[in-house]
Amino acid sequence: MKITSISTYHVEPRWLVVKVSTDKGIVGFGEPVVEGRARTVETAIQEMSNYLIGQDPRRIEHHWQAIYRGGFYRGGPILTSALSGLEQAMWDIKGKALGVPVYELLGGHVRDSVRMYAHCHGETEETLGATARRRVSAGFTAVKLAIDGPAWPIESPDWIDAQVARVALVRDIVGSNVNIAVDFHGRVGPAVANTLIAEMRHLRLMFVEEPCLPDNPSAMADIAHRTTTPIATGERLFTRWQYRELLETKAVAVVQPDLCHVGGIFEARKIAAMAETYYVSVAPHNPLGPISLAACIQLGACTPNFLIQEHPTLDDRSDIGHGILVDPFEIVEGSIAIPTGPGLGIEVDEDALEKKKTNGVWESPTLRHGDGSVAEW
Repeated sequence: MKITSISTYHVEPRWLVVKVSTDKGIVGFGEPVVEGRARTVETAIQEMSNYLIGQDPRRIEHHWQAIYRGGFYRGGPILTSALSGLEQAMWDIKGKALGVPVYELLGGHVRDSVRMYAHCHGETEETLGATARRRVSAGFTAVKLAIDGPAWPIESPDWIDAQVARVALVRDIVGSNVNIAVDFHGRVGPAVANTLIAEMRHLRLMFVEEPCLPDNPSAMADIAHRTTTPIATGERLFTRWQYRELLETKAVAVVQPDLCHVGGIFEARKIAAMAETYYVSVAPHNPLGPISLAACIQLGACTPNFLIQEHPTLDDRSDIGHGILVDPFEIVEGSIAIPTGPGLGIEVDEDALEKKKTNGVWESPTLRHGDGSVAEW
């Protein structure tokens, strides 16, 4: 089997899909994207295609090593995200060629369904409360909300009280049998993060995500060692090498590899195995589309220390495949049954992709403090 062509689709709202075709008529799909830099990633895919076209797509690990190590400069969001989507597509091809789901090639399933958590948004108490009620009514047993931005590295008591009140509101609505995670999104410094976590302790959070930016593992570890609230991070990290220090310093209770950024399905499985030796759980990051979700479900199916899967919860349900997949995913009582179809377990509607194509332009929001300086998003 040989790869004959590699093509890409920019898809609403901000997704990039890669299609890898072979001379046997088997095609694979992946989702490689850096939000706000989709066209840059597309260029990286085209450059990697020079190596991949003519190669046997079933030699996934060999090609991963050749692309990652062969360029001398390695890692980072652009190159690793491009590689991630191509890797997903090659697993899709290999599973289809063998007639089995990807998780069967990674040891077989260890669970029958994958638990999901939904995003919980709302600028006012009324809209936040309404969203929380919808998520619980839809059957989700876990939700996540973010602290307000922009935020100063050192914040006022009023701002801190307001963040605690927002989470307390959601807790009152969902009750004690639903998990709540809070995403700090790296918006505050470690000093404020410590205060916020302490003030939210009574709300018994599932985890706090990115209490500070993840590029200083010692700062993250200091936060983790001051609290009993589980700390999660990893969406902005690439490959297993960037996770090593977080694990060695006991900075996290939950790692959050993004399968569209971290290096793909198998790289995320390697990170999960590393985390397992430190008794750390895995909750893959996913604010993207249904192909990304399909890859995540394959990982969750075969990973013993899997905790829960992020779900963007878009109103048009395109995030679970409506308008993109022939058979969209179904969330039943907050979980998705693991698929039994080959490869990623999905069939992409290419005509639908064509209808949803865009020019790939999407800019990440840039927040400003009151004095005009740039704030963390």
